[in-house]
Amino acid sequence: RQPDDSLRYAMKWDGEWHITYEVFRDLGIAFAAVLVLIYVLVVGWFQSFLTPLIIMAAIPFSLVGILPAHGLLNAFFTATSMIGFIAGAGIVVRNSIILVDFIELRLKEGMPLDRAVIDAGAVRFRPMLLTAAAVVVGSAVILFDPIFQGLAVALMAGEIASLALSRVTVPIVYYMANKHLATKHEGTDL
Repeated sequence: RQPDDSLRYAMKWDGEWHITYEVFRDLGIAFAAVLVLIYVLVVGWFQSFLTPLIIMAAIPFSLVGILPAHGLLNAFFTATSMIGFIAGAGIVVRNSIILVDFIELRLKEGMPLDRAVIDAGAVRFRPMLLTAAAVVVGSAVILFDPIFQGLAVALMAGEIASLALSRVTVPIVYYMANKHLATKHEGTDL
């Protein structure tokens, strides 16, 4: 707010902090909206309300890499870091969709669930690895830029962590969820 009299000076102590708060608040709202949109789109694609939750379960795994990497590199978690987390979430969802789609394709071919899950983790690892490598190499260019360092750290560390963790956990969660449903349906048929 401006002073009432132009001859009197005023100082606002919370100016920069307030801007930072608003930026993170707005990015958090944008991230929540993106999560809802991703969920709706994946529900439409897979015709299931459970499958998108399995796919989106891999998103927090990128934080396992992002937060420690910021600490190790002595980099601040800035607004560009948050943008990197949001962008990385899209890549993580894409990798999870690759796994789940492969599992469901194998199931339609008549393969047992346990074998389809194992094949998905093995066969679809190369596209996931190539995507992560492209992100890491592409982000390395801006790693030492003072403004975009947070973006680079978030993208690189998030992709490395989510690649390692989502490759294992998404197929396992899919197996557990669908094995449980298959058991439930077998019990109702009796």
